[in-house]
Amino acid sequence: MREPVSARQSDLRTSIRPTVAEIDLAALRANATLLRQKVGPNVAIYGVVKADAYGHGAVAVARELAPLCDALAVSLAEEGMELRQAGIGGQIVVLGAYYGREHSEMIEANLTPVVYDPADLERFAQSPARRRSVSGAPLSSPLAVHLKVETGMHRLGVQGSELQRALQVIAASPRLQLAGLCTHFACADAEDFSATQKQLEQFAGVLTQVQAAGLVPGAIHAANTAATLRYPQAHFSAVRPGLALYGATPSAWVPGQGLSPVLSLRTRVMALHEVAAGAGVSYGHRFVAQRTSRIAVLPVGYADGYPRHLQGACVLIRGHKAPLAGVVCMDMVMVDVTDVPGASLGDDVVLIGRDGQQQITLDDVATWAGTLNYEITCGISKRVPRIYRHGLREVSPSAPAREESAGG
Repeated sequence: MREPVSARQSDLRTSIRPTVAEIDLAALRANATLLRQKVGPNVAIYGVVKADAYGHGAVAVARELAPLCDALAVSLAEEGMELRQAGIGGQIVVLGAYYGREHSEMIEANLTPVVYDPADLERFAQSPARRRSVSGAPLSSPLAVHLKVETGMHRLGVQGSELQRALQVIAASPRLQLAGLCTHFACADAEDFSATQKQLEQFAGVLTQVQAAGLVPGAIHAANTAATLRYPQAHFSAVRPGLALYGATPSAWVPGQGLSPVLSLRTRVMALHEVAAGAGVSYGHRFVAQRTSRIAVLPVGYADGYPRHLQGACVLIRGHKAPLAGVVCMDMVMVDVTDVPGASLGDDVVLIGRDGQQQITLDDVATWAGTLNYEITCGISKRVPRIYRHGLREVSPSAPAREESAGG
């Protein structure tokens, strides 16, 4: 059973509506430690906290990971600035590589840009910092940039003549330092390794061109979670794990042994009623009771990120599985508790997580929804409060991270 509402963090939402996402920071730390063991002490770990740390809460997660990772990585400049405003120091790499006209703001926030456009390199070289850095210290020069190259994803990255132009801009500008060279794998989570092998070969060719231009990138990185766990030859000098930090893997082909789930989604029974055989439940009456049934109503719906079109889904109540009864509504969902002994108002309900010997995993929910596990966590909406714990002990998400060596 969960702690009483009065024992939880002071969030008005948790004292009214019991739907919460519980984030186990001890599991997060354990996953980061496991990844460190996997890559060894000489490979840097860029902990990916983009998309609000895959729905886990970027600021709280970043505080926990900062002492364990060599750098943090986000997708958007705005995400990096949010972390800086929360007082998080250290290197923050911006992977998404879109900066609008905010190049000076990037410099002032001491964010490390990944760049795929030679024109953006020129803008960074020409953009003066109008203010001092977020720490108040004078802004350093040159600016450390990472260059992203195209090797087979066909999303972002320089290639061909653009690569040559980018290298020329960096070599000619005293304001720029090539601090990293990176690419992104398209098929690292697939059973067949051939596409990833081709990308590795092309990346090796690009590295040769970079070195021929007289440039030495400070960090070389390509590996996402799948490549980090599957392909040591793709580790280079840094890896960018995201999903594995949160206790999951992107496909059945990626080994996840030892990873601990970080997020659980829980609520409570808000109403119970009996329906007769033949009665329809929820929109469209897609569920029709085959017997006299007890139906429990839960205060969670697709507006909270619990997917609407689940097929064959269940929740856990009193250690028993209870199947969904009809489609998920915006704010509520009904479940059939006829076979749950003693089901009562206020009972704890697990939508993702463990209850006794039973467990519902992210992969379970993703399979029922016909989607990917990280879409489930990213989809949990802001109106669901995050409750942070170290194992069984609840903690404040604003507590400073403990000082600890990154180990890399």
